[in-house]
This record gives sequence, C-alpha cells and structure tokens, in this order.
Amino acid sequence: MTTLRIQWHVIAALVLPLVLTGCASLAPSADTTQATPSTSAIRTYRDSIDLAGRLSVRYQQNGKEESVHGNFTWAQADDLTHIVLLSPLGQTLATIEVARGTATLTQAGQAPRVADNVDALAADALGWPLPISGLRTWLQGFAFDASGHPVTATPETTGGAAIMTPDGWRIDYANWDAADVPQAPTRPKRIDLERTTAQAGNVSLRIVIDNWQAH
Repeated sequence: MTTLRIQWHVIAALVLPLVLTGCASLAPSADTTQATPSTSAIRTYRDSIDLAGRLSVRYQQNGKEESVHGNFTWAQADDLTHIVLLSPLGQTLATIEVARGTATLTQAGQAPRVADNVDALAADALGWPLPISGLRTWLQGFAFDASGHPVTATPETTGGAAIMTPDGWRIDYANWDAADVPQAPTRPKRIDLERTTAQAGNVSLRIVIDNWQAH
C-alpha cells in the first residue's frame, strides 16, 4: 500500500488519518447506527470546536488503487485551524496549521512547508486532496451547493441526497448523531466525500467523528 508522498510510504503498514468541527462530546458508535433525528432545535455554526475521529481515503497513484486509514484531531477557532494526522497506533504522521491566511504542514523528519493555499499544500504533500478550507463548515453540516446557494444539511433536508459543491466535491451526510443534551440538534457523524482529480483520479474520503466539543 502506498500512502502520503514523503513519509506515508514509510508507514504504509500502519495506515493513516484525519478531519473537523463540533459541539459537546459523544461516545463512539458503529458507523451503521443511525441516530434518531432531533428536529426541535436549530443547529448553529460554531467558530470554536475540537473534534477527534477516523479517516479513510481511496485514490489512484501511478495507475494503481491506493488507500489510507488512520485517526485525526481537529481544533478550530475563529482564525485558526490545527489538524493532527495519526496512524492507527497513535503516531503523529503530519500536522497542518492554518493561521492568518498562512498554512504550515509538518511531517516527521521534514522541514515545515508553508503556503498561502492550505488545500493545494495538503494535496501536494499527501498525494491526495484534503479539502481543509471546506471542512471548516462541512463538518458542522453547512455547505454551498454547485449554484453557490447555502445549504444546511439535516437528516430531513438532505434525505440521503448528496450536495455538490462549486469546486466539484460531492458531500454525502451518511449518518447523524444526536447531541448529549435533550432537544439539541443532530450533528454529522459520518461524512462521505468524492471528487475526480487530475492528480489522484477518483478520490473517496470517509470521515467519522467520534468526539465533538464546542467552546
């Protein structure tokens, strides 16, 4: 299995990580378990959240199918995004930080890489696209459709239908989790992303959020 460019191929036996956003903490549950929707409360966007979960990626490299699996932590504030990608055994594989319009990506044994565009930086370093700028809102169930109209995803409004974004991502909110507080709105539990790229062919990302804390 080949994974990230630079360090990922060294840890192919371990497999990789990732993702984003939130409100309160929840216990891990099976991906196939559908939470009972709570429609009595309106979900609002939170500027500051901490998330932890799992990520799996499928993509093409040099004409071969590749896959990556792992864990991630995501800390988000108004002007900061800090992501740590971890192997299944908890080893730090990469960190990505976006602050004041500048993105920095660091991998073990490598000098930090800096760029203005975090999505381009991540794709170049990892070998597959990771839409960090979009995930700041997608992880909370907010997006813009292909026409540029805002969409607030819920189990009822999406009804299993995917959202196509202006930059070509297909977002499928496959599973939802209820908040710990009664009558609170549901939150995304599993998010499936797909996109076709020149760099990595057909890319599929699956993000599962296991823990969610809003500030």
